[in-house]
Amino acid sequence: MSGTHPADPIAEAFEAHRGRLTAVAYRVLGSHADADDAVQEAWLRLSRQDTDTIHNLGGWLTTVVGRISLDLLRSGRTRPTVPLDDHLPEFAVTLDDGPAAEELVALGDSVGLALMTVLDSLRPDERLAFVLHDVFAVPHGEIGTILGRSTDATKMLTSRARQKVQAARQSASDRQQQREVVEAFLAAAREGQFERLLEVLHPDVTFTVHTQDGQFVTLGATNVATRAQVGGGAARGHAATVNGRPGVISWNENGTPLSLLAFTVADGHITEITAVIDPAKLALIDLPDPV
Repeated sequence: MSGTHPADPIAEAFEAHRGRLTAVAYRVLGSHADADDAVQEAWLRLSRQDTDTIHNLGGWLTTVVGRISLDLLRSGRTRPTVPLDDHLPEFAVTLDDGPAAEELVALGDSVGLALMTVLDSLRPDERLAFVLHDVFAVPHGEIGTILGRSTDATKMLTSRARQKVQAARQSASDRQQQREVVEAFLAAAREGQFERLLEVLHPDVTFTVHTQDGQFVTLGATNVATRAQVGGGAARGHAATVNGRPGVISWNENGTPLSLLAFTVADGHITEITAVIDPAKLALIDLPDPV
C-alpha cells in the first residue's frame, strides 16, 4: 500500500492491523474513501511516533483511527465531493428465500451495510462508542480515552446508542407489513391502477433512478405514480432484501442483472424508491445469482 514500506518491521506490524482498522473506520464513517483516508492518516502518525512508547500497537492504532474518524464525523467532512450523477449507494442484497432478513441485521452480527442506515441516526460519539464496543469489543475504558469521557459515562453512551439501534431495527412483522405495501405498489403499477398507487405512496415520495445517463429524481406521489404506470416491469422481478429493506431484483434472459429496486416504507406508505438500471453500476453491486 502507498505510504508504507513492508520491509520495515513497523510497517509490517501496521499492515497486520490494516484490515481491522479499515473495518472500524468504515463502519464508523460509512464511506470506503474516508475509511482509507483515516487509516492512511493513522499510518502517518505512527511513522512520526516513537514506537518504543507504544506498548499495545493494536490498541494505540484503534484509538488513533477512532479519534480521526470522530473528528471527520464531527466536522461533517465525510462523504464529500461525490458528483451527484456519479454517486451510487452501497447495497447489501439478498433474495427473500435466502437467509432470513432478521438474521442478517441481528444486533450481534451488525457489521454489514444493513446497519449503516441505523448508524446514520446516531450522534458521532454514540456511533463511535457503539461500533467500537458492540461490533469490535473495544473496552469502554479505551473508548472513553478517545471520547474524553469516563468509563462510566462511556458505558451510558454505549447503552443509549444500543437502545437507539434496537429501536430502529425492524421486527419481522414490520418487515412483512412493508413487503405487503411494496407488493401492492408493484401490483398497482403492473395493472395501471393510478388511484391505488396514490394510496400506497407518501405524498412527498422520492423516486431516484440511476441510469447510464446519470441520476434522475422524481418527486411527489402523482409524478411517481404516473411514472410507475409506464415502468411497472419490476413487478416481474424477484423479491429481495436491500440493506434490510424490501426490494426487487430482475435479470435479463442471459442472466445479467436488469434492475434493482429498493423501497423505504414508513407508516404504511412508500416514502422513497431507489432504482438502479445502469448495467455498469449494477455490475459493481454484489448481487445474488439469478433464480
